Amino acid sequence: MNIKIIGVGKLKEKYFKQGIEEYAKRLSRFCKFEIVEVPDEKAPESLSQAQMDDVMAKEGERILGKIKDREYVYALAIKGKERSSEEFAKEIAQLTTYGHSDITFVIGGSLGLAPEVLKRANTQISFGRFTLPHQLMRLVLTEQVYRAFMINEGSPYHK
Repeated sequence: MNIKIIGVGKLKEKYFKQGIEEYAKRLSRFCKFEIVEVPDEKAPESLSQAQMDDVMAKEGERILGKIKDREYVYALAIKGKERSSEEFAKEIAQLTTYGHSDITFVIGGSLGLAPEVLKRANTQISFGRFTLPHQLMRLVLTEQVYRAFMINEGSPYHK
């Protein structure tokens, strides 16, 4: 199984990197895990809607360039479906059972994901209505992927 997270922008904070590295190490017994960073589009603070759309489109092209046809794609989106950890674990198990061995998660930049990326996604997932920094979201997502594998294994980690 291959799990990939595509994120817009570079992970800068050492403590986020360390947390992700720890979960990546733990995940190595279950899957090949990788994080792919695509450059964020530089933009001034106040943008018109057209400028925001342009930024998202450029970031979206970069994201789509990292997704292969065979990958099952989760787009992280506030309007996506919320799942419990148990529901998420069951979904991952079902995907692998039905031949989806390449699962990709996409985390957009500060403006969100372009419509083209949302259209390419097989499903949208939400971690709630909170707005979280995309760097923190990478850590949270990595932990939840690890948790899903531990739930599916029957490990007490989830308790």
